[in-house]
Amino acid sequence: MKLLNEKSKTGSSSFNVRLLDIQTNIPEELQRVDLDLPELSEVEVVRHYTNLSKSNFGVDNGPYPLGSCTMKYNPKINEVAAKIPEFNIHPLSQHNKGALEIIYQLQQYLCEITGIHAFSTQPAAGAHGELTGIMIMKAWFEKRGEKRTKVIVPDSSHGTNPASVSLCGFEPVHVITSQSGGIDLGDLRQKMSKDVVGIMITNPNTLGIFDDNILEITKTVHDYGGLCYLDGANMNAMLGVVKPGDFGIDIIHLNLHKTFSTPHGGGGPGSGPLGVTKELEPFLPNPRIIKENEELKFEQSNESIGKVHSFYGNFGILLRAYSYIRAIGTSGLRNVAENAVLNANYMKEKLKGHYHLPYDRICQHEFVIDDSLMPNGITTNDIAKRLMDFGFHPPTIYFPLIVKGAMLIEPTETESKENLDAFIEAMKVIKEEAEHNPEKLTKAPLNAPIGRIDIVHAARKPKLRWHSK
Repeated sequence: MKLLNEKSKTGSSSFNVRLLDIQTNIPEELQRVDLDLPELSEVEVVRHYTNLSKSNFGVDNGPYPLGSCTMKYNPKINEVAAKIPEFNIHPLSQHNKGALEIIYQLQQYLCEITGIHAFSTQPAAGAHGELTGIMIMKAWFEKRGEKRTKVIVPDSSHGTNPASVSLCGFEPVHVITSQSGGIDLGDLRQKMSKDVVGIMITNPNTLGIFDDNILEITKTVHDYGGLCYLDGANMNAMLGVVKPGDFGIDIIHLNLHKTFSTPHGGGGPGSGPLGVTKELEPFLPNPRIIKENEELKFEQSNESIGKVHSFYGNFGILLRAYSYIRAIGTSGLRNVAENAVLNANYMKEKLKGHYHLPYDRICQHEFVIDDSLMPNGITTNDIAKRLMDFGFHPPTIYFPLIVKGAMLIEPTETESKENLDAFIEAMKVIKEEAEHNPEKLTKAPLNAPIGRIDIVHAARKPKLRWHSK
């Protein structure tokens, strides 16, 4: 598709830019004389953006099996709730009791779902929740007068985990994954010491495996006085089935834009509420919304790490999550987890005879296959590009890093068996093409608006703006 600048025709402009008849303080050398805007009629502009929108892919268009990201369909009732005029309020108006009641109730729901004592809705994303959690761990040990410097991070973790650790001035120490796909207990015990702040766990982990040794892992860390942090990005597999507080978690963030069906991606607002045990509650960001004698109040703690977000988080996202939880209820939340796990295991079993499955065991909400058995030099990247021709968004590729040529697939609970079967069939066809017509894969996508690009060149020398010839 041509850019608007390339479609421009002199004399076709549907607008006029008039010179300002007021004085400005803009220095003359910074004032634009020629805006160099494309000249197009209104209908051409409308058609351009309409056609462009049709080329975009989202979960409303089709399956989006992006492992470890839970890109599931968002019920439109959530959007209806977010559009209620009375809730379309300026942040300074969030002091009204209706909005505060929503936030307070949502905090209580998250406590009940996770088995964790208290939540703050301030963090604006998962990584923001992580950073807030590590800051609380740091404040906890500073109060105790202990100077600890290391945080244990499994080698299967999300990349934001070691980044959050480093941002807070700690050293990330990696522990390896065992042959069964969980944390290697021997390696963990060897690396534990009184210098360790704690551990950042993802459970189920990024291989889609629930760690059989989770109770032993948290006990090992607690025995050294450390804290256990859970990256809650994969909570979609545990809703109503397992409470992280029951297996020894001290701190957890949740991705409302994953598990609780609010918009995800596109650079929009996210939400990563942080929950802690009773002992750590005083360190949560100020102010906290609490209720005493049925009266909503703001609580300010002298031990708080301070504010991490303006006001109380992204209210529109909180409202969507609240609506989702209220709409489906306790049994609905459990159904989410059970169906997500069922869908993933169904797909895994159907594909494992055609693709290599590095961890052949019951998975949770996602699973990993790789390209090690692909003929004719076909790679994971080729498979991902070819999937686009079948109308599917590719799964997460080349992650987790501990599996070479990984494809991390998460069908989520919102996809029907018909959609799962269609994806499975596409993957089977791709395997056959790799054997008999590999050129189809190496040149894919064949039907997309843009064909195969040089990804290395695009990453190193991106074209970020249009230049006239």
